Amino acid sequence: MSLAHSMTLENASPPGTNKRGSRFWLIFFANLVVDLLSALDLTAVSTALPTIVEHLHGSDFIWVGSAYTIASTAVLPTIGGLASTLGRKPILLVFIAFYALGSAICGSAQSLNMLIAGRVVQGIGGGGCISVTEIIYADLVPLPERGKFLGVTASVWALACAIGPPIGGALSGSGAWRWLFFLNIPLCAIAFLLVTFFLKVQTPREGFRGMILAMDWVGLAFLVSGTVSICIPLAWAGFQHPWGSTQVLIPFCIGVGAIGAFTIVECKHRATKMPTVPSFLVTNQTTLSGYIGTLIHGIVSMAAIFYIPVYFQACQLASPIRSGADLLGLAFVIPVLAILTGVSVQILDRYRPQNYIGWTLIMVGFGLFTLLDKNSSKSIYIGFQAVLGVGLGIIWISTQFPILAPLPFSNNAHALAFFTFVRCFSQTWGVVFGGTILQNALRSRLPSNFLETFGSNAQLTYSIIQQINTLPLELKDQVRDVFAEGIKIIWYTMLGISGGGAVILLHDAGG
Repeated sequence: MSLAHSMTLENASPPGTNKRGSRFWLIFFANLVVDLLSALDLTAVSTALPTIVEHLHGSDFIWVGSAYTIASTAVLPTIGGLASTLGRKPILLVFIAFYALGSAICGSAQSLNMLIAGRVVQGIGGGGCISVTEIIYADLVPLPERGKFLGVTASVWALACAIGPPIGGALSGSGAWRWLFFLNIPLCAIAFLLVTFFLKVQTPREGFRGMILAMDWVGLAFLVSGTVSICIPLAWAGFQHPWGSTQVLIPFCIGVGAIGAFTIVECKHRATKMPTVPSFLVTNQTTLSGYIGTLIHGIVSMAAIFYIPVYFQACQLASPIRSGADLLGLAFVIPVLAILTGVSVQILDRYRPQNYIGWTLIMVGFGLFTLLDKNSSKSIYIGFQAVLGVGLGIIWISTQFPILAPLPFSNNAHALAFFTFVRCFSQTWGVVFGGTILQNALRSRLPSNFLETFGSNAQLTYSIIQQINTLPLELKDQVRDVFAEGIKIIWYTMLGISGGGAVILLHDAGG
């Protein structure tokens, strides 16, 4: 299938040596800064959470981490309509401002509730920024030439995975955790100024009132409320409340019902000028396969990024800084393969062979990880990371091609906004699946008198890691073995889920 698309934006042209080329790189750099902010939040803040919560005299790890994820996922369904009706530039500037404001609130937080409020504001800004930058990338570079640039954006996320945990560990260990948030503010200022002066796009021609009325507010209400209602019990499940409890099941069922109502509304109101999810995004077989691949990749990639460092810290007894360094085997391979994959798509005008290779290597990588235990050598687990990283790097950008290839350029905003929503929503599931598996393994296999010291609602993974080096030798070895077995179950689960990514390619009629 041909990947060619026409361009309609004022500065949407490949980079060159002229003035327009310089403007391209400045805008591209601004978007990369925004992406880096969001990616670092995911990797650096999670490492520092135990220290932050303890410093603020709290005990609730769950909401400090989940508030950002829930807020960012909830705002994503609105982005396609907002970007198409109000324009890319003003929407991106608003979300950058939200991110900076949320960072300032978090950095100056004097209580856990204030920190959680700041994380909500930050999450709204971060989710919006990620989605709008994806749309702008598509505006700037036509699909046949986009592969290498998508590889660069993937490398930003991989870089964050590499430097985030050491930064979070170093700043939290020195008591300077507030700078994890304060450092975002000057970076936001740089991105804000670059976007303000150099992003020149065509503005919508309709009046503000007409643009607002064109949006699918009923569908958005169902989708956003359903998303939030599903994400909240996911944050609770297995930690604050059991999976089978009414506190988890009732909001989860309400969320599923809201998503079902959204689907009905969208099917019955296709005449809406600006539907939240246009029918072509899910009825085109090739595009649909890309979204399902994105969903599966989001689950398995986040499980790897979150729980490989857990293996290092719990089984190999690595410090947060060392665990970040040990993750370089994954983090350095992902961007290289992402860039090479993008170049190969551009040269060959084909993307299916890369997808087959990527999913195969992901399955092989997770299979190799099931062989690890507490005594595995560094050369072995870094080598295994390289195999998994090659697969994750290939698929990191490959699913965008089947999504966009069958669609006209004018549909990019909605297609990419929904792509970002699927990716972020699935990443939540990846963290939840791994956390639940590990929590259950720890509760069922560790001595009850040891577990009682942490309380019934504790997130055992991070609570135990904080104390593991102080335990008696016999108990320490037992804890390390249980962590290794629990993490091994995570890898088996991800291996099975990854198989779905390869199977879905059979339903891709693309190139």
